[in-house]
Amino acid sequence: MSLLHPLFLLLFILPLLIIAYFGCKDKNLKYVFIFVFVFLTDLYLQLIGQTFLDVTFIQWNWMGKILTILFAITFVLFQPKEHREEMGFTVKFDNKTLRTGVIAFIIFLLIDATLKWNIFPEGAEFELEAFMFQMIMPGLSEEIFYRGIYLWLLEKAFVSKKEIKGVKFGWGFILVTVIFGLAHGVILTESFEVRFDIATIIYLTLIPSLALGLLRKFSGNLLAPIVGHNLINVMNIFIRMR
Repeated sequence: MSLLHPLFLLLFILPLLIIAYFGCKDKNLKYVFIFVFVFLTDLYLQLIGQTFLDVTFIQWNWMGKILTILFAITFVLFQPKEHREEMGFTVKFDNKTLRTGVIAFIIFLLIDATLKWNIFPEGAEFELEAFMFQMIMPGLSEEIFYRGIYLWLLEKAFVSKKEIKGVKFGWGFILVTVIFGLAHGVILTESFEVRFDIATIIYLTLIPSLALGLLRKFSGNLLAPIVGHNLINVMNIFIRMR
């Protein structure tokens, strides 16, 4: 992956931010700039871990994920308690809407599993490191950023008053849901080759990302989507092993 990949990916996100800016009446550009800074830092830390801190006896980017988690924790700790809770860093659940979020997630999970059962190749071998990595790292690091910090920043940047069951939904939710898909489907390689997987972008945006976003909003914290994300990843491994 090219060292210019984070900036390249940002180019795909900028039109979405512009659309949100003109589509939202109540906005605050300060949080957009903070989002861009955090977003690029997250991606570059992953690249540093993958490129410069590569460990020969491990295959997965543990170091990159650890670096991003440490950065996220540092960012969160510098926020007041109220902001940390708004980002989902709390053990409290919204009991009024938790059930709605769980039901929505289960429905999407069943759809996800059914599609992957028919699409994924069979006969993959069990790899302990892959299993441990997928069970821990992606859900922890990606949810802290996407459904935690990013969602909070973009909801602050583009304020919405629309509610579903008393839970606010707006441009922040839409942007995070789509950006998650883009981040997994757009790659600039070291040879500056652009890999644009439209199927991955659409699939991840409409199913896993939307499911985890709904679980985050209706549960009221990050614990639920972190567990849900890792559950999806582990499910993927076992479906391939069938």
